[in-house]
Amino acid sequence: MTAHHATPILPPATLGVLGGGQLGRYFVMAAKTMGFRVVVLEPDPAAPAGAVADEHLVAAYDDPGALAHLAATCAVVTTEFENPPASALDELAAHTLVRPAPAAIAIAQDRRLEKRFLAGAGIPVGPFAVVESVADLSAPLFERGVTFPAIVKTARLGYDGKGQRTVHDDAELCEAWHDLGQVACVVEQRLPLDREVSVVLARGVDGECAVFPTVANTHVGGILDLTVVPAPDADDDHHRAADLAVAVAEALDYVGVLAVELFVVGGELVVNELAPRPHNSGHWTLDAAATSQFEQQVRAVCGLPLGAPAATASGVAMVNLLGDEWADGAPDWAAALADPAAHLHLYGKAEPRPGRKMGHLTVSAPTPSEAATVALALRRSARGAASPESH
Repeated sequence: MTAHHATPILPPATLGVLGGGQLGRYFVMAAKTMGFRVVVLEPDPAAPAGAVADEHLVAAYDDPGALAHLAATCAVVTTEFENPPASALDELAAHTLVRPAPAAIAIAQDRRLEKRFLAGAGIPVGPFAVVESVADLSAPLFERGVTFPAIVKTARLGYDGKGQRTVHDDAELCEAWHDLGQVACVVEQRLPLDREVSVVLARGVDGECAVFPTVANTHVGGILDLTVVPAPDADDDHHRAADLAVAVAEALDYVGVLAVELFVVGGELVVNELAPRPHNSGHWTLDAAATSQFEQQVRAVCGLPLGAPAATASGVAMVNLLGDEWADGAPDWAAALADPAAHLHLYGKAEPRPGRKMGHLTVSAPTPSEAATVALALRRSARGAASPESH
């Protein structure tokens, strides 16, 4: 296995991916464009990635037969989400390459491990406490370095605002923990945010990092709504945020694409959480970067030289298209498709539901604010909304 680690994986080798969502779909498309074959393991037969893969294994992520098939046919296996079963990753790693390594994914799967890892590596994080039992609720939160208001988040499986509650006192904390199923949770002090930013980077087998520009994010209901590139105060924020993200990747000995979500608090950067995969806030790279985050993922896990991460426009904005846009019928995309500066992406999901990510829209313009204005207007046009959006 050691010699194989140093050998680049070249087309027409077969790559494997656990997960069949839109992140997997774009990974498959990037890999196939480069001449690779791709096998997707995903239990949903209608998954977006399965529709474009060379082979779609419709089975559970820990299905022994499916894992054996991946191990036998794939030169490397990666993931498009952070919650595949640890046993599946370990089984694959015993027989083929898995990138990022299962140990790195395990840290990002569990907020307790993630917070402790970051703090231990000297990466700035906000005040937090772990609640795993009734006994953990008996000590006042302030004695553990956290003050109210605070946010209770399940240690595992929460995303897009799910699995979390805002609490204002010990009684609400206790109630929230019970409402969340009395599972292990992390309690994070709610910080006064200047803004939210994120960094997406790729790190290769040789330790080389390619860092995309730092972006600014706006969330609505816990779900990413708008990303603008570059972030405001980009010169200052980008270098500090990029340095932090690279430090995280190096501490994890990471191989692949990693997203680091950060808060700017009083002008200082604090890491919120990690995503061991391409990220929603990096979708703009499909249309406005020299190399997309998905091509970088292919390059990184295959041990190939990384592409250039520079933006190809001076201002870029991306808006998410959630199932809510379909509430009054199918959106009218005519305006978005008529604008030469806009790129519409729909993920091929058959059933629009509130909060479900159905696609995104990217716009390039001379400035980030101009791009955001146009992107938001095009989204309003598609759904026929009369009221303006404010950000």
